[in-house]
Amino acid sequence: MDGPGDPPEGTPEGVPGGGEDEYRSVVFDESFVRAARLQELSANERMGDHALAVRNRHVWARVRTSRQVLVLVILIALAFGTAVYMGLRHPYRDPVVPAAEPLRSTLVPLAPRDAVPGGTARELFEHSPAAQFRLGPEGVTLPAARSTQHFSESQVMAALAAAKEYTVKSSLDPAVLTGGGQRSVRLLLDPEQLDQFDRSFDHPADDGRHAATAWLVRFDPAQVTLVDTPVRTQGVFSVSETGSSTLEVSADHTFVYALRPAAAGAGDKAGADRASLFTVRRELRFRFDRDGLQEHHVTVLQSRLQAGPESCSADDEVYLRPLLAGQRPTNDAPAGTDPYTTGQATAALCGRLSDNAQPQLPRR
Repeated sequence: MDGPGDPPEGTPEGVPGGGEDEYRSVVFDESFVRAARLQELSANERMGDHALAVRNRHVWARVRTSRQVLVLVILIALAFGTAVYMGLRHPYRDPVVPAAEPLRSTLVPLAPRDAVPGGTARELFEHSPAAQFRLGPEGVTLPAARSTQHFSESQVMAALAAAKEYTVKSSLDPAVLTGGGQRSVRLLLDPEQLDQFDRSFDHPADDGRHAATAWLVRFDPAQVTLVDTPVRTQGVFSVSETGSSTLEVSADHTFVYALRPAAAGAGDKAGADRASLFTVRRELRFRFDRDGLQEHHVTVLQSRLQAGPESCSADDEVYLRPLLAGQRPTNDAPAGTDPYTTGQATAALCGRLSDNAQPQLPRR
């Protein structure tokens, strides 16, 4: 009897033992063949150009793949969201820069003991402490810029340059000194101080915050005129770092102006010979943050002026009120202050102008 793997014709010749042992591993029994699922493509399917070489995967396999892709997308989205959240909430954020503070100002009139000396502007300057001062902007010199802990040398230099520009325009610009042209000063200010600046000119008040003369030096053109002589100037700047985000620049300058009565015209020789000197010492404190440095804006925190010769009762929140040649102060003491009066407490301040601060003209 033939074995289960022998063909009906018998074992082929030349094959030892009928090759049963050699092909036994690849011969399938009847139960295996009946259990196998066969798929035969039709003629139309075999002739198609886009017939697939293999069967499509089962629908559940596609579902599992889609689920894996969805999970991967969710994980990527979560990682990205976490990175954004940590970037916004990281503990090393730059400190918040405080809003611009309002300007606080003090103006102290300096009253002379005697009549104000008069003469030509040249001889007055030659016999005054301002004889060695520089002319105009030449006296507004900057120190060497050095980097601080949080600001580079270029940033410190930018702060000093902005402070100098404000000092020059607000103290030496002829248009500003004669009661106009304050727009050039306004453009340099931090936008948050513009409302206070505008109110100081629209509704000036002697309240320490809204005096026009706190922002700049100005004279009433109806009362006095500038002699065509450069203003004498001397002063210094200093820089300090008040935090990781702010720089402060202090300016301390003395300006000496030659003035004469407005009634004396340019061709009035007698009026020109009756000029007098008016001295203003300005102490300004500026603050800069990084945005202000980039935009070339300054924040003026404090303004302190000493100006004379003036009367103690001078109403100088709008214009400075200099005493001219030959004039004397109207009183020797400031106006009284009533401590029992409620409301804004503003004590009147006045100082005595030293005789040494006046020109020492030779007796004629």
